[in-house]
Amino acid sequence: GPLAPLLCAGIIGYRALKIASPPPGGRVGFFGFGGSAHLTLQLAAKLGFETVVYSRSASHRRLAETLGATEVVEPTSRVGKSPSGRLDSALVFAPAGEVAVQALAELDRGGSLAIAAIHLSPIPPIAYDRLLFGERRIQGVEANTRADAREFLRLAQRLGLRATTTTLPLESANQALVDLKADGSTGRWSLTLGAPGRPTPPGTLQREVMRAILPASARQGFAVTGQLFPLG
Repeated sequence: GPLAPLLCAGIIGYRALKIASPPPGGRVGFFGFGGSAHLTLQLAAKLGFETVVYSRSASHRRLAETLGATEVVEPTSRVGKSPSGRLDSALVFAPAGEVAVQALAELDRGGSLAIAAIHLSPIPPIAYDRLLFGERRIQGVEANTRADAREFLRLAQRLGLRATTTTLPLESANQALVDLKADGSTGRWSLTLGAPGRPTPPGTLQREVMRAILPASARQGFAVTGQLFPLG
């Protein structure tokens, strides 16, 4: 149902927003705009924050505009420019260390950067006097806690958060992983298993999913770390 796609991705985004602690009505930047960020953007907007989305994907930028982003930015347009200092808080969802440096460059003095990626490539050297001296802060984010899950799901129900979801049969999992690596997806993906209305025996989902996707993930050179939820 509609609850499953909110789990994990929505919770880590909510926790990242809390850790970044923007001031009331503050300006929050989103670096990377996948399954987690598109839920967190809705939450931030409904809580009264201004939202700026930085994404290299045209389809992701269009989705951000549809979901009400205050501003949408193509990141390469900022490369080589002086720090803007226009964000109160920044959330990095992209698993690339250089993106964290770009996010720091957009923060105002005293701003906070929360890294919501479970995996991150090495962060390049940072010019302290240019990017950190003004009491800017960087903090990693734990995936989620039970308390965060309860808080986020209550907020999601009250504020009417909705995941943009593409539903695929389990047999299409390999192609889904290839598309995911190539930024060919928007929002969240859910894999269906079994016939609608028929409960899946315990353990079946995990076995079938691993059998379907592990060979493709190995060929594509990345690990499978996300959550998949049966809708059937």
